[in-house]
Amino acid sequence: MRLGPIRTARLDLLPLRVEHAEEMAAVLSDPALHTFIGGSPSTPDALRTRYARLVAGSPDPTVSWCNWVLRARDDGRLAGTVQATVDGPGRDRAEIAWVVGTPWQGRGFASEAARGLVARLREQGVRTVVAHVHPGHHASAAVARAAGLAPTAEIQDGEVRWRLGPE
Repeated sequence: MRLGPIRTARLDLLPLRVEHAEEMAAVLSDPALHTFIGGSPSTPDALRTRYARLVAGSPDPTVSWCNWVLRARDDGRLAGTVQATVDGPGRDRAEIAWVVGTPWQGRGFASEAARGLVARLREQGVRTVVAHVHPGHHASAAVARAAGLAPTAEIQDGEVRWRLGPE
């Protein structure tokens, strides 16, 4: 499944390319971004390797890895990423995630991008959208809510499962 670019009010969601690694390493360089997800900022080389793997696609033909960078149209700079792993019978289920670099936070970019992503997924027949949010990450919970997801009672790896649509 290739979903192409997505345009929102202030952002262009561009399909991920290996060439984005250099700029994205700077966007994602704040260690605070890893407070809830673990790890540490990646080097440009590490991101190039990771992005090459993502762009190549899932080795499982029933799973699609869909990844975008967020380009803020006001300054033309990359500001973050969104992703969807699409699977299920008829590819009707997606797990989504997002991250926005620290300088762009507090401007609603993550919510805008997540709404655009969910709308595109729904247009493509995805019925169930899931995200996992750390219970202490209130900003990310607000993004999930803005994208139409609701928290469930399910906990996976210490994170709350948020869902839109049937399971």
